[in-house]
Amino acid sequence: METTQNRHLFKRYIAQASDFEPFSLDVEKGEGVYVWDKAGKKYIDFISSICVNNVGHRNPVVLQAIENQMQKYLHIMVYGEFIQQPQIDFAQRLCENLPPQLQKIFLLNSGSEAIDGAIKLARLQNGRGEIVSFRNSYHGSTVGAISALGNEPIRHRFDPLLPHHRLAHFNSLPDLEQISEKTCCVIAEVVQSGGGMVEADEVWMKKLRERCTETGALLIFDEIQSGFGRTGKLFAFEHYGVVPDILCIAKSMGGGMPIGAFVASEKLMDLLNVEHPLMGHASTFGGHPLSCAAALASLNLILGNDILPKVEEKGQRIRRHLEKIEAVKKVSGKGLFLAAHFEDEKTTARVQERCMANGLISFWLLFNHTALALTPPLTITDSEIDTAMEIFARSVKEAVQ
Repeated sequence: METTQNRHLFKRYIAQASDFEPFSLDVEKGEGVYVWDKAGKKYIDFISSICVNNVGHRNPVVLQAIENQMQKYLHIMVYGEFIQQPQIDFAQRLCENLPPQLQKIFLLNSGSEAIDGAIKLARLQNGRGEIVSFRNSYHGSTVGAISALGNEPIRHRFDPLLPHHRLAHFNSLPDLEQISEKTCCVIAEVVQSGGGMVEADEVWMKKLRERCTETGALLIFDEIQSGFGRTGKLFAFEHYGVVPDILCIAKSMGGGMPIGAFVASEKLMDLLNVEHPLMGHASTFGGHPLSCAAALASLNLILGNDILPKVEEKGQRIRRHLEKIEAVKKVSGKGLFLAAHFEDEKTTARVQERCMANGLISFWLLFNHTALALTPPLTITDSEIDTAMEIFARSVKEAVQ
């Protein structure tokens, strides 16, 4: 009765994010790789809450860091005015593990804000207006971020957006010619999640970096989903030997707490130090001390607990299970940033429905409705993977029979 009433109240009072029927899972608690509903049913979260809980739900190390900070202070002042130790500790630890070109961080609340801040920083640097992004890309839902959305019909619903936008094809060498001396910045995912976990081609990535350097356009990497160990490196761009001018991060950054940021060189970031504080960039809650404490704890876990070396091995374990399922036509992605592809949209929807019924949370992809995301916590064990994939195989069998 409680769940039925809550679903009604959910629909009545909570604005919905899409016209798709929401999962409406009435959540009681989360722990590790599991989520329980109020009826006591247990689910394996095989999407890490859309790549947020890379170290699992309510990781005890993260919880302890939050508890320790709660005993000191919560929000104190708008971002950048007061010295707050959690911000310094996290920023220093992160920058120690980034290339020398990325050594100053602007802390915010979300990935969308990070994209907006990166665009503003690029415009301050070269004074240009044109943005190049790629088809089937998603960078957030603010007006600035959605201006770079890789889906024209959706973008045009919100016109007028930021002007002078070009859409190129991901992994297309000829399309790199769209980047010119008029281009302010190029925004790219390293692995396109919405398109079906599409990896960037190595040659294309290097040519993209070269083209941006040649034309003076700033290269912005969106690692909001692929960051913090998801692909087996701390950041996916490390697989390619290519470094962006600006890096955008969020989602798993906070270990379950809301936080985002963009990172650049000290010289570039100092362009925000203009006469009036609101003329550069500003955020009331950016770098919230609880979120920064959680982010540091999560980062230390990923860097120091043999998690990264096992990501690829765990990803291969999932792939081996998927190879045995005839209805799975293709597996794409890197590390634990994977997608299982089916023959058509109808089959994919049925598989997802059966997974939920059987206690496994998977998720559809924004621009590829014939694939399901499989992005479990990096802390998942081999036995938990095997259990999850047994459920997945059974769900596929039920969906196609």
